[in-house]
Amino acid sequence: MAERSTAAVDVADNSGDEPLTAKAEKAATDGVEQAQDPTDTSAEDGDRAPGEPPAPAAPELHSGYKIARRYRLEECVTRLDGFSSWRAVDEKLRRAVGVHVLPARHPRARSVLAAARSSALLGDPRFVQVLDAVEDSELVYVVHEWLPDATELTNLLAAGPMEAHDAYQLVSQVSQAMAAAHREGLAHLRLTPGAVLRSSTGQYRIRGLAVNAALRGISAERPQRTDTEAIGALLYAALTQRWPYENDAHGLSGLPKTIGLLPPDQVRAGVHRGLSEIAMRALVNDGATASRQEQPCTTPDELAKAVAAMPRIRPPEPEFPTAAEYQQGTTYQQGFSRGTGHHAGPVAPLPPLPPPPLQTRTGKALKWVVSALLIAALGLGSWQIADKLLGRQDAADEPNPSQSTTTTTGGGEEDDKKPGVPVPLKVQDAQEYAPDGVAQKPEDVADTYDGDQESHWRTKYYVDGPEFAPTVKRGVGIVYDLGAEKDVSTATLALRYGGDHTTVALYATDSLSPGGSSGDPVGSLKQIAKGTTSGTTLDLKAEKPVKSRYVLMWITAMPYSGQDGYSSPGYKQGVADVRFTG
Repeated sequence: MAERSTAAVDVADNSGDEPLTAKAEKAATDGVEQAQDPTDTSAEDGDRAPGEPPAPAAPELHSGYKIARRYRLEECVTRLDGFSSWRAVDEKLRRAVGVHVLPARHPRARSVLAAARSSALLGDPRFVQVLDAVEDSELVYVVHEWLPDATELTNLLAAGPMEAHDAYQLVSQVSQAMAAAHREGLAHLRLTPGAVLRSSTGQYRIRGLAVNAALRGISAERPQRTDTEAIGALLYAALTQRWPYENDAHGLSGLPKTIGLLPPDQVRAGVHRGLSEIAMRALVNDGATASRQEQPCTTPDELAKAVAAMPRIRPPEPEFPTAAEYQQGTTYQQGFSRGTGHHAGPVAPLPPLPPPPLQTRTGKALKWVVSALLIAALGLGSWQIADKLLGRQDAADEPNPSQSTTTTTGGGEEDDKKPGVPVPLKVQDAQEYAPDGVAQKPEDVADTYDGDQESHWRTKYYVDGPEFAPTVKRGVGIVYDLGAEKDVSTATLALRYGGDHTTVALYATDSLSPGGSSGDPVGSLKQIAKGTTSGTTLDLKAEKPVKSRYVLMWITAMPYSGQDGYSSPGYKQGVADVRFTG
């Protein structure tokens, strides 16, 4: 099967499939109904489904074994009922990949191949991509991305419950991704914390779409409800650090059997009320919700719309060292990452604080003398300046017969502008434009108009280019707010990467969040200008000025660049500075 190499890969797949949790019991206790665990299946890991024949013995696999003379197995991460999952190396493309392997005569082999091929056709970068799915004489193998820079949700939850903003991003991104998958007829059915990965930029990727369930022979009568409840369980765990069922799972403690399913804000103090209700609407779809008048969410699409209807939850303010911490050289010396409040590693020791002011009699007397001298100097200087100004005014009042006198009315800034001279337009605000819900680096948007050429906003890196593949993305960009309607005529961009070519267009929009769709994000917008460059600067000029308050910078092609301190090799671009004139 041809490799689909159109996914953005800025996150990691750092382990294989985790064992399925034990089947949760459904019991009513004290009038509160216990919800069914979304990971509950008819066949648990290591067990065969009813009527399924025993799995045939797999060929002996070991580190160094090569599949299809291309994929060299490195480390086994999962070995279950007749199949195994490995970290491997694609020797042809010299990159790490993940590989699921099972015998060709395995009763699930055909369904695994079908699931892998369907998942690959989706081509959505929010999912870990299937790169190959092949059956040879002895083996069936599925090759997928191996992403070395992300963190499993399991590990994130082990460190403690999430802040409200982080939990909001989790449920928003995962529900939108699963809604898109279900629109294409694909379900996950094993959406556990081990199947969700978060990148260093805060973007979530989902692995094992359709494939993980097929490997275990899992099916569901209502797949949309199953995945919706699973997302609700993830949100519940993120808010409380507890698994919302009686059994412990994924390194989290379950709920006591005597209390039933309590809302998250009753399990842990300080939980965001709106997110608590969203979790309950997703978890219990038969009406026994704790969300009062709100209706339960039975599909990922309903859940995504419910999350979108919530007031936006902003990220927490960055932390700064207190005076005591500065004095002690503890927190501040460890450094802070920009805008996050997290430690960024050790730095050089700080210089000591200056000594206190002089407290002796001599010191006090010296301060009085210096103060008196300064006051005298300021008085003398003010008198001299005033005298000069008055002398200049008197000379200006005298008429000069060699000059004619003219009178100008209606003064102001507009009268000072000369026709044909460009006027800089100041950016008041900006926001990343991601109609498909997959953002690039939204927290760094302000770096594109802060006047600092060293700071920049950057895209993810893509393995196909230079133009975006239409099945994955149409483009990436930022909407700028000029504060009021202005005549926009030119724009100058300072770019981070040169080579190949970068294509950028400017569009007039009606807000910071244009209403475009992922399939046609700029079709309804008026184009101001468009240009292409192979360098690190790009000048865009309109045929005639376009009046607009909001301007979209839309990138549709990017150059190939090697690995740097931000990302791996691929098609990518960064914008250090954007300046508009009118």
